[in-house]
Amino acid sequence: MNRKYFISLSLAAALTIGGLPTFATTASAHSSVNDLKKQQGDVSSKKEEVNGKIHEKNSQIDQNISKQKDIQAQITEISTKLKDTETKITEKTKEINETTAKINKLKADIEELKKKIAERNELLKERARAIQEKGGSANYLDVLLGAESFGDFINRVTAVNTIVNADKKIMDEQKRDQEELEKKQAEVEKELADLEASKANLQSLKNDLDSQKAKKAELFKQLEAQQATLKVEKADLEKESDELAKMEQQLEGEIQAEQARLAELARQREIERKRQAEAEAAKRAAATSSNSGGGSTSPAPSAPVSSGAWTAPAHGTITTNFGWDVLNGERRFHYGTDVAARGSVPISAAADGYVIKSHYSSSYGNVVYITHSINGQTFTTVYAHMSSSLVSTGQAVNKGDQIGYMGNTGFSFGQHLHFELYRGSWSASHSNAVDPRQYINF
Repeated sequence: MNRKYFISLSLAAALTIGGLPTFATTASAHSSVNDLKKQQGDVSSKKEEVNGKIHEKNSQIDQNISKQKDIQAQITEISTKLKDTETKITEKTKEINETTAKINKLKADIEELKKKIAERNELLKERARAIQEKGGSANYLDVLLGAESFGDFINRVTAVNTIVNADKKIMDEQKRDQEELEKKQAEVEKELADLEASKANLQSLKNDLDSQKAKKAELFKQLEAQQATLKVEKADLEKESDELAKMEQQLEGEIQAEQARLAELARQREIERKRQAEAEAAKRAAATSSNSGGGSTSPAPSAPVSSGAWTAPAHGTITTNFGWDVLNGERRFHYGTDVAARGSVPISAAADGYVIKSHYSSSYGNVVYITHSINGQTFTTVYAHMSSSLVSTGQAVNKGDQIGYMGNTGFSFGQHLHFELYRGSWSASHSNAVDPRQYINF
């Protein structure tokens, strides 16, 4: 249901009963305290429901904030990893560049080495051709045998050895240089491959981290949007709660006003009763004066109630007085007087007044509240645990009028009347409750 529609409908219900405005000039047009209390209860229930939703929204907002903080921490962690990965990629790129430079230099060295090898090959080829043309190793023998002296022979042997050693050295260098070239090529190629693979892994890690960061950022964005929605919904609920609180307060004012109206009716009724009593007394005095020689007249029969402003609401045994006592092993203060009796026991109004409330309570059972005006002072009486009530809210009652029967309803342990007396209006705190036996002879 639309909130504004509900509030308008509730307010309309709070302000009118049966299509008639509250506080009309006739009693029948007035909303009863029962009706107003029911409306107030409905509004209070709705307010509690709304406040429960507000509490739920607060919890959702707190959870959302916690999620945002968690996501923000994850984004920070991913950003740190990204920065570290990017640094490593930069380092690997630098190493790859340095290794590439080494490879380029090595290529140049290889080209130079290739030239040397080619030159040595040519030299060896020339040497081989000369040996072939002159008979191979026999040439060296001719050289030795052609010596003219021993010294010349030694010189020739030395020369031959030098030539042979030189050829051997060329061949050894050729083999060593070729092996070194192959080794360097293998090492550099492996180093470059390792660097390229490491860089590829780092780049893959960076791509994955970028993807994670983007997803987390999108989730954080969604949480922010959700947070904004939750705040709007919470503000709407708080506004509704405020409006319901105002309605609840307005209904409380109407309840107090209705109770005050009934109390004023009781006061005016008391004034009228006194005026009538004075007129009747004057009338009787005049009649007595005119019949002074005829003897005294018999008084009118006594009413089945006590004389004075108050009468006992029920007759029976006083089981609990006003004040401190013990219930179920626990000390408590008893704010009324309990009267117990067996059978069908009538309950009477303790004084003239108006019924301000007649309903069923889980604690009081069937209970009636009556407001009275005694010598200009407002009093309220409460009749609890009755088996049934015979009066309705707003009804005028006279002292001694039957309003119900003694019972055992509500929080009760046996048939009895729990009777309370308040100087002023009834209050849930019982702060103005007084001992009924100060006014009433039970």
